[in-house]
Amino acid sequence: MPNAPNRATPLPDLTGSLMGMSLDAGRLPLVGGHPALDLVNTLERGAPLDGGPPHDSLSGTSALLRWTARAGLISDAERDRAERAWRDDPASAQAGLAAVRDIREGLHVVLLATIRPADGGPAGDASGPAEGDPIAAGAALVALHERWAGAAARAALVLDRGDPPRVRLTYGTISAMLIPDRVAEAALDVLRTADLTRVRRCPLHEGGCGWLFLDQSRNGSRRWCRMADCGNTAKARRLTERRRAARHDTP
Repeated sequence: MPNAPNRATPLPDLTGSLMGMSLDAGRLPLVGGHPALDLVNTLERGAPLDGGPPHDSLSGTSALLRWTARAGLISDAERDRAERAWRDDPASAQAGLAAVRDIREGLHVVLLATIRPADGGPAGDASGPAEGDPIAAGAALVALHERWAGAAARAALVLDRGDPPRVRLTYGTISAMLIPDRVAEAALDVLRTADLTRVRRCPLHEGGCGWLFLDQSRNGSRRWCRMADCGNTAKARRLTERRRAARHDTP
């Protein structure tokens, strides 16, 4: 996992479905159960309600800096260090943002391929031809491995003089590459250590937002990114439909 502490951040008080809500990176709910899944959720999934392009909460390098620190991938001090490096070299800032977006989309393709249709998988509500495609997932894994290999080449072994002492691998030793390298580390971590049978997608076909999350409930029954948002919206819509049908059937 990333080296920075994973600080718990209170979720903002939001109501209604997350579908179509253009949230800033500083307000985006962290519902994935892992920073890598929360990264995937920074891009609006499904067909936008207004017909425009999907909203990207990582709209620029400033948003990426805010989100990465909020998700616990870097510390505040590391955020300041990365910001200074990017200010001095704007080209590296844009390259870092592009790398993070590439990792995000590669992860999305791979994780969708692991989800059964009953758990919100692509069957019946696909929004793109590559969803669930094992060939596309394999190509995405190759690209993710290349990103991680570059990050690992820049990593360093560090001795922690604790009790007992231990040696750890620290990603992000080069300030300009700190954020994409930590994101690549997080991507590898979720793919290698998470129980991928617990990956779910907030069901698009029922009015959900399409976000991914790890179902950590005891019986594996979680269906919504957050019940307070997409779940309640779907329940309200079904109630309205039942009432409408009842009025229609009443003589």
